Amino acid sequence: MSNNYPFHSFANVFEMFRQKICNMSIFAVTIFCWSHIAYSFDTTAKSAIVYDETTQSVILEKEADKPRPPASMSKLMTLLLAFEALEEGRIDLDTTFRVSAKAFKKGGSKMFLEENQLVSVEDLIRGITVASGNDACIALAEGLNGTEDSFVARMNLKAKDLGLKNSHFTNSTGWPSPGHVMSVRDLLNLSIYIREKYPKYYEYFQEKEYTWNGIKQSNRNPLLKMDVGADGLKTGHTEEAGYGLVGSSNLGNRRISFVLTGLNSSNDRRFESEKIINWAFRDFMTIDLFPKNHVLGKAPVWIGEENHVNLITPKKIRILVPYGGKNAVQAEVEVEIPVSAPIRINDQIGILRIKAPSFIPGSEERIIEHPLLSPSNIGAGGFTKRIQATVRAGLLNALRFVKINDVFN
Repeated sequence: MSNNYPFHSFANVFEMFRQKICNMSIFAVTIFCWSHIAYSFDTTAKSAIVYDETTQSVILEKEADKPRPPASMSKLMTLLLAFEALEEGRIDLDTTFRVSAKAFKKGGSKMFLEENQLVSVEDLIRGITVASGNDACIALAEGLNGTEDSFVARMNLKAKDLGLKNSHFTNSTGWPSPGHVMSVRDLLNLSIYIREKYPKYYEYFQEKEYTWNGIKQSNRNPLLKMDVGADGLKTGHTEEAGYGLVGSSNLGNRRISFVLTGLNSSNDRRFESEKIINWAFRDFMTIDLFPKNHVLGKAPVWIGEENHVNLITPKKIRILVPYGGKNAVQAEVEVEIPVSAPIRINDQIGILRIKAPSFIPGSEERIIEHPLLSPSNIGAGGFTKRIQATVRAGLLNALRFVKINDVFN
């Protein structure tokens, strides 16, 4: 593969169309082809979603928007509100909350708090991320909002703010309750938001064990003990929900995040999660199409100090493709021409539109769009430029789409 990207300039394209008296042109350019078929992954989970964060690509989904009981995976929202309070300075890690009788008596997974104990926020966070303590969730909720009910109302408001359309909370713990539901897509988006918004608190999800009141508990996330690049986040299990896991793995130059739910056993959860990670990294690869600040071509400028403006990529452009996939990836540039002066640095001049087959069987092709920007300031032209512009006006206004050609040798 060549590192050079030869293109027909927009001036050449304009001249070609001027000679042929065409009104519009849309070229389709194949830039990659493979000779084998890439097979999708067939998961036994009731609901699942797998997301390649490096290229922002969903590579697997199964009933991803169906609301289901999330069990302890919904504790991610409880933790998010704690991280938010820490970041806003309303509390700090050393702030202590007293354990109520309600928190002490709560069943299920426990941190093993004692009634009337004063416990720091940091300890409560660890009691949730490592031990999945229901008692820790209630103590944190009551400490932040006075009552768990008030805290739950805040959870639902936050879900709405984040656009989690298929989530509703009735408690802080994930305890089985009518109407306490989340979709795996919502859980995925919530987990990504936590890691990107609060990276220094995300580290708590990586702790493999924690001891409180002399009781050592191992992190319930089985992936942390495997050599698969996992660094989070949360497991869940109830009889109604089955076994689930919100996971994220970072290997090489890629990160994938995923959610599985509705599995039959903890062993199924462990094996299915490991298989998902191995498949996502093994069967897909990233392709760098264009470097940052790469000039894709030139667009004619209307009555400007310069006759043309370069179109550049504001960042490295990369896509995800399956190894051995029988796919064709196409790229085109759309630009309104002529571009009116004045033009400022980083003004959007056009769109790079990449088309690729969907990873999801039966879905429409992927359309990935990136803005193309101006790298320079171009002022408005004077009287002479205006006279010259009127001569070209008719032909230039007839052209709207300009396409990349010969992207790779």
